Amino acid sequence: MKRLIEKGLMFGNLIRVDSTAWVALYNRALAKAIGQQTRLSEFHIDISGYSPEVGDELGDMDYLSLKGGERQFILLTTEQKSAPMLNADLSVLREVMRRFIAENESQLFSLTARDAVLGQVEDQVWTLSGPADLPGIRRLKVSADTTGNHVAEADRLAAMIDTFRSKPDAWWDDVLIAQMIRQAQKSGDVLRNPIRLKHTDFDVPDFWTADFGGVYLIRSAKEPAMIFADPSQRTEVQGFLTLTLKDRHPIAAWLARNALAEPIINARGADAAPILRQKIDFVLADAAIRLGLGAGDGGRTALRRAAGRMGSDLPPEIRGLSALQRYAEQGGDWPVIDSGDPAYFYAIRATPVPARDLINRLLAELAPHDLRQLFITHKPLFYQLYQSWPDEKRAYVADMLAREYLIDKQGTRDALFGPEPGMSEADATRRPAPAGPWGPARVSLTEAGLPRPSGPWGSATGGLG
Repeated sequence: MKRLIEKGLMFGNLIRVDSTAWVALYNRALAKAIGQQTRLSEFHIDISGYSPEVGDELGDMDYLSLKGGERQFILLTTEQKSAPMLNADLSVLREVMRRFIAENESQLFSLTARDAVLGQVEDQVWTLSGPADLPGIRRLKVSADTTGNHVAEADRLAAMIDTFRSKPDAWWDDVLIAQMIRQAQKSGDVLRNPIRLKHTDFDVPDFWTADFGGVYLIRSAKEPAMIFADPSQRTEVQGFLTLTLKDRHPIAAWLARNALAEPIINARGADAAPILRQKIDFVLADAAIRLGLGAGDGGRTALRRAAGRMGSDLPPEIRGLSALQRYAEQGGDWPVIDSGDPAYFYAIRATPVPARDLINRLLAELAPHDLRQLFITHKPLFYQLYQSWPDEKRAYVADMLAREYLIDKQGTRDALFGPEPGMSEADATRRPAPAGPWGPARVSLTEAGLPRPSGPWGSATGGLG
């Protein structure tokens, strides 16, 4: 992992904690949260206040996650909203934390000016005994206060003020007035400087969880589905189509029926040819290293030279991706690529629906040699796989990501996945299914238990030529 850290591909954009005051505030919050403190005088924290250095010191890399409970967080500054989230076992956690900080920024700025803010993100599901409990996670609620309970103290004063204003003859209630004065000394002037946190509930229709071997739950689609990475964990859940990552044809059909994916080759705003060329490079590099041929300098010339030596070991994805690249550059007949082709999931991307990022994460698992997409959309899996790769592959991937992604993160994301989807969920779900260029999807009815779709993108009745 050292190579990734040095290139800024891991633990990047963390907040540096190196002042005596911040360390003291962090320790005060840490003692209240887990009953322990750090002896470090300098460390880094993510958006939730988690520090890999502190985790290493304490011998617990999940020290802010209660065993069998909720994810806790520590805020020292509102600048944490731009930091990544490490060790996230629920894909929506970072976005929920970012929105919580952004939508309560003035109040949190006031609170962190005097103390650390300690809180937790609650999924309001008491226990997850099995995958059937996952649909119970519909909203995440953020509860927070300073270690000195400034929010709670302010709420008490606000309640007293309401009583004072509504109670007849309150001006003559010496006891109430004395209580208000004492409370104001603790909480300050809550009328001029209100510190009540108003935006604390967030809907989570779609998410990925690391529980049960990894599960995608997509509820915003017209046909809700749960997709399991571990086939042994697959469980029938009422109201959901349940599939595993091995069900490639049924997944393709489900994506088509719900207009959740589209071919890169005719996606709006996508420059398909260079995207496809890069995907071919990633597949060839992986194969060259695996076959002991080496990727050379990782350039296109070296990779094409290695491909010429592969013979029958040439990766099966190359044929379909090359045909698509030729079509994008030269035109001609549509390449016939169906869900049985190894290139299929490399050649599509999510449409701009509410679950766009989650669908692209799913596609990264179905097209695992596209290591750039895997890194961007599914970092937990990327880091897990990285540890098992030979050193030559690690070096190639780290250099490629530093060269192809870090220079312009947002530009790369926009080029690969398109602009961010609109905020209107209703508009996104009513988006018509795009016509498909690649003919009918091959779907096993016995595997999927579903009627055969007419085409890979929903409305086509046959191959288009």
